[in-house]
Amino acid sequence: MAEVPTAAISRLVTYLRILEQLETREVSRTSSTDLAERAGVSAFQVRKDLAYFGRFGTRGMGYTVPILKRELVRVLGLNQTWNVVIVGVGRLGQAIANYPGASDYQFQYVGLFDVSPELVGRQVRNLTVRHIEELRDFVRENKVDMGFLAVPPERAQDAAQALVDAGVRGILNFAPVVIGPRPTDERAADHRSVGGNFQQEIGDEWRGVIVENVDFLAGMKRLAFYTLNPHLKDSPVPEDNE
Repeated sequence: MAEVPTAAISRLVTYLRILEQLETREVSRTSSTDLAERAGVSAFQVRKDLAYFGRFGTRGMGYTVPILKRELVRVLGLNQTWNVVIVGVGRLGQAIANYPGASDYQFQYVGLFDVSPELVGRQVRNLTVRHIEELRDFVRENKVDMGFLAVPPERAQDAAQALVDAGVRGILNFAPVVIGPRPTDERAADHRSVGGNFQQEIGDEWRGVIVENVDFLAGMKRLAFYTLNPHLKDSPVPEDNE
């Protein structure tokens, strides 16, 4: 498979949502032009995005809605169950836990973690909030695929590190801060103190970890800029000659 741009994956998610809406209205067929109009892109862009993953339609006939929907569900990995833990069970964490749509896409919350004595032991969505110190053992005993971070910015790095150390390879970060491997000088000092192999452990520790950031404030800032400067918003990709 050719390298797929991140933006193309985001558009696939949009196409899937459109297909679900069409299916709800009992629309059986669609076209790249129709999908493009609903997604706010060009028909060429729709065809290009889908072509990364195969041939899903018939030239001149368009796409069968249930079939294309099924294929996008498969491509996006939504035909399997994903076990998720949430770290940070304040107002945002609880809102995420109670969001009704997650289970529709096979995302299953299996654990909730926090450090606050006021929250540890409480029941949220039929799950008991555990202390973050229990995270490593919990992940070892349960198949955990993803961790959602809903902690204050100053705690996001430590919480992310706890997830990575526990073996979680996918992180959805709601904190407005960049997370990743700790700075070299900090990690080197820690590992020298215990005689660890610093370079090897740094390389292995975050290898294969995928981080997705959900920054509401950044989105509002972009919205403010483009509201003032609508002419600078990306133009649709021009049509091809097909």
